[in-house]
Amino acid sequence: MHRINRLSPVRLDIELQGRLDADAMRALIEALLRESEGIEHGRMLCRVRDFELPSLGALGVELSHMPELFAMIGRFDRVAVLADDAWIQRLGQIENAVIPGIEIKVFAGDAAADAEAWLAR
Repeated sequence: MHRINRLSPVRLDIELQGRLDADAMRALIEALLRESEGIEHGRMLCRVRDFELPSLGALGVELSHMPELFAMIGRFDRVAVLADDAWIQRLGQIENAVIPGIEIKVFAGDAAADAEAWLAR
């Protein structure tokens, strides 16, 4: 399951749960690209709950859309990730180190207030 909500001209909230197959990944990417159109210097809150590794087909879909995804993520200055799973937290830390021009900070799943405060700065 995934949900994407554009809360303001510069704010996007994403919720991910479960496992993504190729069709779900394609739908997620299309929604991300559509909902992020026109955002500049944006903020994103990503809630990840009970998330499983995507299928190989989903990873293939993601790889095939990398140019569009990098352009989309470039619209954001900050991304707060709420997650309890250690592997997702570590992935967020790695992405923060390797994706230039964006700050990604990982918070425990129950630290939504802290994540919101950090995004608001």
